[in-house]
Amino acid sequence: MGYGNKTYQAACQELEQRKRQAEEQAELGRERFYELCPRAKEIREEMAQNAAGAAKAVLAGGDVRAEITQMKERGLALKAEFSQLLEQHHFTEADVTPQYQCLLCRDTGFVDGRMCSCLKNLQRRIAYEKLSMSVPLENCTFESFSLDYFKDDDKTRRQMEKVFRACQSYGEKFRADSPSLLFKGGTGLGKTHLSLAIAGKAIEKGFGVIYGSAQTFAVALERERFDRDMPEDGDTNAQLIECDLLILDDLGTEFPSAYVNAALYNIVNNRMLADKPTIISTNLSLKELEERYSQRFASRVTGYYGKLDFVGRDVRIQKRLRKTQKKQA
Repeated sequence: MGYGNKTYQAACQELEQRKRQAEEQAELGRERFYELCPRAKEIREEMAQNAAGAAKAVLAGGDVRAEITQMKERGLALKAEFSQLLEQHHFTEADVTPQYQCLLCRDTGFVDGRMCSCLKNLQRRIAYEKLSMSVPLENCTFESFSLDYFKDDDKTRRQMEKVFRACQSYGEKFRADSPSLLFKGGTGLGKTHLSLAIAGKAIEKGFGVIYGSAQTFAVALERERFDRDMPEDGDTNAQLIECDLLILDDLGTEFPSAYVNAALYNIVNNRMLADKPTIISTNLSLKELEERYSQRFASRVTGYYGKLDFVGRDVRIQKRLRKTQKKQA
């Protein structure tokens, strides 16, 4: 379940609400129609009895084909009379039958035991909205990423163009078994921006994405460690392992803890074994990663992840300087 149990349950609840509203609306419509036309209610009851009679004919034996043919003709005649009464009283079929938003599954979320596309799309929308609430996802796109802040130095510009093209290609071609990436470099160089741009592309394709800072995840992991009453929905560790794409931002900024370090290693290792892609961004050097976490952790990341080096001067500082210069001009 790539989106996590919370997202799945939220999507199912919304579908159930859609289904209930459609059926309640149809029931109100039928009640109004039957008040104006009592004969219509009688027809509905006769249609139900006619359908039940077909089942009884099969069980009773005899000339089943003849009896079913006769009942079919009777059903068509009743349906025609019902439609005529609807028109005479200025009603439509849509006024008295549930108008489900999904005609394939009738807002149940499943077709022949398989998850319907509407439930998949709903999970994607909820995941996107949830991610958008915590981060400015709409502002962090490939289109809004500017390489102008890296043009002062040719070597820097070429490296950042390479990084940008690699991220753009990764996002466009993202799959469930895409490789993991390590974004390494100083602050304010676009690591978060490009990781979220990739997240947006993955969500558009219907994949479940979890994004968060190492500090946010560390706090959640520590809290759930001591909370015995934490429900399964709140199992951060399981969700971080199970999601289609995990983006672990600012690794190394979290408060150091032996438990958190072990939990992060477990998450990274399990996702690697399951061929699930992870994007880690950090300001730490490879040596600092080894010293901070462990040699095992560092070897997993350096040996399994594709490394992208972000270089240049802090873009946020450059933006502030440009604003100041513009005001002074």
